[in-house]
Amino acid sequence: MDRGRLRIYLGAAPGVGKTYAMLAEGRRRAARGTDLVVGFVETHGRVHTAELLDALEIVPRRTLAYRGAEFTELDAEAVIARAPRVALIDELAHTNVPGSRNAKRWQDVEEILEAGIDVITTVNVQHLESVNDVVEQITGTVQRETLPDEVVRRADQVELVDMSAEALRRRMAHGNVYPPEKIDAALSNYFRVGNLTALRELALLWLADKVDEQLDRYRADHGIAGTWEARERVVVALTGGAESETLIRRASRIAARTKGADLFAVHVIRGDGLTGTRPDRLARQRDLVESVGGTYHQVVGDDVPKALLEFARAVNATQLVLGVSRRNRFAQALFPGVGVATTALSGSIDVHMVTHERAHRGLRRRRATEAGLPLRRRLAGFVLALLGLPLLSYVLTELRSTFSLPVDIMFFLAGIVGVALAGGMWPALIAAVIGSVLLNYYFTPPVHTLTIAQHENLVALGVFLLVAAAVSGVVDFAARRSREATRLGADAEVLFTLAGNVLRGERALDALLQRLRETFGLDSVTFLERVPGALPAPGGHGATAGWKVIAAVGGRPCSVPEEADTEIPVNDDLALALRGSPPNAGDRRILEAFATQAAAALEQQRLEAEAERARPLEAVNRMRTALLNAVSHDLRTPLASAKAAVENLGNTEIHRTHEERAELTDTAARSLDRLDRLVADLLDMSRLQAGALEMAARPLALDEVVPRVLDDLGPEGHDVTVQISADLPEVEADPLLLQRVLANLIRNALRYNPPGQHVLVTAGAIRGRVELRVADRGPGVPAADHDRVFLPFQRLSDRDDHTGPGLGLALALALTEAMGGELVPEDTPGGGLTMIISLPRTARTDRS
Repeated sequence: MDRGRLRIYLGAAPGVGKTYAMLAEGRRRAARGTDLVVGFVETHGRVHTAELLDALEIVPRRTLAYRGAEFTELDAEAVIARAPRVALIDELAHTNVPGSRNAKRWQDVEEILEAGIDVITTVNVQHLESVNDVVEQITGTVQRETLPDEVVRRADQVELVDMSAEALRRRMAHGNVYPPEKIDAALSNYFRVGNLTALRELALLWLADKVDEQLDRYRADHGIAGTWEARERVVVALTGGAESETLIRRASRIAARTKGADLFAVHVIRGDGLTGTRPDRLARQRDLVESVGGTYHQVVGDDVPKALLEFARAVNATQLVLGVSRRNRFAQALFPGVGVATTALSGSIDVHMVTHERAHRGLRRRRATEAGLPLRRRLAGFVLALLGLPLLSYVLTELRSTFSLPVDIMFFLAGIVGVALAGGMWPALIAAVIGSVLLNYYFTPPVHTLTIAQHENLVALGVFLLVAAAVSGVVDFAARRSREATRLGADAEVLFTLAGNVLRGERALDALLQRLRETFGLDSVTFLERVPGALPAPGGHGATAGWKVIAAVGGRPCSVPEEADTEIPVNDDLALALRGSPPNAGDRRILEAFATQAAAALEQQRLEAEAERARPLEAVNRMRTALLNAVSHDLRTPLASAKAAVENLGNTEIHRTHEERAELTDTAARSLDRLDRLVADLLDMSRLQAGALEMAARPLALDEVVPRVLDDLGPEGHDVTVQISADLPEVEADPLLLQRVLANLIRNALRYNPPGQHVLVTAGAIRGRVELRVADRGPGVPAADHDRVFLPFQRLSDRDDHTGPGLGLALALALTEAMGGELVPEDTPGGGLTMIISLPRTARTDRS
């Protein structure tokens, strides 16, 4: 069964019209005869939205009981059983009520999509995991309901429902979003113009990245190599020389002129003389590129202009920044240079030639010999052999009376060495043949004939040919060795850059595949693994063997190795599939190294996943071990005190006064109370570790919660002073859990507070949060130990009255974080410790 298609309406904030747009699309499809149902839609009392539900089939919701109340959720099973063509499901990031089939609604949607049903849904940008912290910084509000970005990126269509900040605020003021009692608070807090504008920009930029991905996929699928100027992308070419820093800064300013432009820096590794770049200089330039918001890349190519333009077109670049040639003007007259050649071939890409202090001053490094020697040098060797040796013959003929035959032979041998140095073995061999003929004809008696009269002359010509051939072979051998060394140097630079990418924190496997694709100019790279239990087909990796894609970058991924232009097997179960120009034999070695590293990266990734899964178990095991160690003393102490008091009360042989009996009864009650609190803390900590603690947050007034806590503390509460204003904003919290947190913090403060001193409880509003402070005047805790106070079963004091297994503060921290708050310690001015509870405030400010 084919997977259903997912369409998402993305909004910058509540009220922009996502649900309305979704329902309008549903009505249009239903009018065209599409089998469509409403899986879940929340109208929030908006009349116009509710009107669109008329005439649409609604699948009944599932009702769940939680903490004495009933809630309704999406019934994914009922939608799948109904099997419509399209389902409308609102609020993709919603967190389901505990006890539901899945924790998140997007997981329900995944099941519906797997059943082959198309889904149309909605989500706000603030619910995306990648921008959650940015939204909190902008609005001061913590978004507890989030979903992974990848869920939205995998959608077949993402449509932005956009509205200006002013228009949305007008909708709010007209009562089209929230009920009247919430409008003023919303407009003055979350829905301020600045907040809405920033959220709108976040949504636009996030969607722009999604559109870029779709565009790249479309261009790759259709083989489009030309530049589409849909978005400015600036590529700067780095030689590794000192002038590269100037080019990077210039390219950064060009990219900055267009907000949202991308900056790419690329270094071409070549084998004809510019491969001696110092790695430390490239590393500094890489850091500079990343500091200005760009990305660094390396590609291999002997033809630098072609390699640069291939990379620029692959990233759909619109502008290319090059440095003016370092060659002097005489060298430029003979060989125009990379800039001129790149400009001539650039097509629709704008090329910027940037001057710098090293321009026209010449190259500092000696150019290395290229493997096989370039064509122009071989041609120069042939020309020198065909023209130079006859010219040498003419000169020596004019000087016949001056030099003897051995001297003439030495001159010809020097000429052939020159040809070998210029053009390699084959021009030198041809020069040796031509030279031997010329020597025989013009200088060996009898002259002007090809006859050799003396044996000495025959031997001399033979030695001449042997020496010429030997010199030619040595020069050619040196050139080949130079090519191998240069190629290995290029491979080392590629692997150096690759290692840097992994060490800089990139996901190892994805980074390997992406750098492999960029380095060799491939269309796509796919890492495949054989499905467990599938047997290899006869003859190796067969199409029927059953493979799955582990990771892929570029255009169309390969589903089996046989679809690739080049297959690099790692072992019987892993293979690297490449689409694009087949690599040469020299490249295959480094490709095999990439494949081996990819296998190692996959193994490391899986080990890290296993370690991540084992980490909670390790924490639970540490908790269990510490609990067993604590139980031996901390549970026995109050139990023993209570038991001794009860046994004394039950002893009829001893006559006790009324006051003595009351004291024993009080001792037993206090010991049992302490034991009860300890057991309750242990149970709550266990529930938190298991993720089974129930929580129901609602608006709370702190001036009503704190007195209840003091009443529960009994006589201990008389030593607490409370200073909380009645007009303090309400907080969003669970009342029972907040009371537990406060009780633990106040008891801890009372335990260390000096006699006659009161614990002070104060509160105040800061931006979108409310801070509740519990301050004591005790010995305090060193700043270095502030984090340790929250560790279970920690004792940071030697006081005799410090009883219990140290769970109070650990439990208080865990409960506070479960409610979306923060708990931090700080020193009390004048001595002591202050515990600060920071909780999110509600949007409602009217507490009448």
